[in-house]
Amino acid sequence: MTEAEPGAALQITAVSKSYGDVAALARMSLTAAPGECLALVGESGSGKTTLLRCINRLLDADSGTITIDGRDTRSANPVTLRRSIGYVPQEGGIIPHWSVRRNVALVPVLSGMPDASERATRALATVGFDAAAIGGRWPHELSGGQKQRVALARALAAGQRLLLLDEPFGALDAITRAELQRQLKQIRTGARPTTVLVTHDLREAFFLADRIAVLRDGKLEQVADGPTLRRAPATEYVRRLVGYVDSEE
Repeated sequence: MTEAEPGAALQITAVSKSYGDVAALARMSLTAAPGECLALVGESGSGKTTLLRCINRLLDADSGTITIDGRDTRSANPVTLRRSIGYVPQEGGIIPHWSVRRNVALVPVLSGMPDASERATRALATVGFDAAAIGGRWPHELSGGQKQRVALARALAAGQRLLLLDEPFGALDAITRAELQRQLKQIRTGARPTTVLVTHDLREAFFLADRIAVLRDGKLEQVADGPTLRRAPATEYVRRLVGYVDSEE
């Protein structure tokens, strides 16, 4: 077994995953430091969401290891593992027939935390909501941006130190998306959870991430901070990707 890199909050080592004859991930290796935001960017089919789902074992990798705070995820009960990780899919995934407060308190309740309601209140405040005003509302009464803020609050309510965000703002209008990007940046400045962000939007990655991993056909093209990607792209694909974004600015 490969030993975890000292100090790494998340270490992915030689992870592979195939769907039949299609290799979604080919010996992918990445690390994230405590409190770091690592963005995964690339075209559809590059392996971003597959890698994210391998981290919380919604999918099991065919080979390789993933460790969180030095512990191999294969040694954990998958349900317990998922409750310890904040996860926000693109559509939020909040339960439609539950109130906002009940949605946010879900993981603390399932984890047997005696202060589940108080945790929900604090998590809602973290995303800018007054629990007294919104806690009793139903998901169908919320805008798309409000639903994603509730989903983010749920991902934080149990004190999760690792957040997995799968295109969390992709379905939102430009103004709402920009507002939630700024809010996520503020949350990260305060709570400093380790964050893995899947996005098609390289501009979003430049704004939110400490480092950016560019994936293509299940392989890693380059991982670097934004200025390095712009200054020294490692491959022609990265150069074209960055050049396309810069040409629109």
